[in-house]
Amino acid sequence: MTIALEHHTPQTFVDPYAADPAETAWPPAAAEQDMDRLLPPPNPSERLSILIDPRDQHRLALHAALTAAGIPPRPEDRDAIDQLSALPSTINTTLQRWLSHTASQ
Repeated sequence: MTIALEHHTPQTFVDPYAADPAETAWPPAAAEQDMDRLLPPPNPSERLSILIDPRDQHRLALHAALTAAGIPPRPEDRDAIDQLSALPSTINTTLQRWLSHTASQ
């Protein structure tokens, strides 16, 4: 089976996704739009009402506490963090307290 394709220009064959630069050019930004702006704070009434599993909350909090203490978790630390996240909330809170104390010194 042979498929014959029509090619009007050599560029079409080389780059089938080529587009006219004049059609794809972005309009120039206004002078005030060229500056970075801070995002507005989130609106609590627009938050989703999805509950996070306590183990996932512990995992996120432990990642944040480690990072804030200057100990960013490595990929090989994942098993240890998963095991620590499975511990009761009181132990997780104690670990976070210890890490925050370490970070403040």
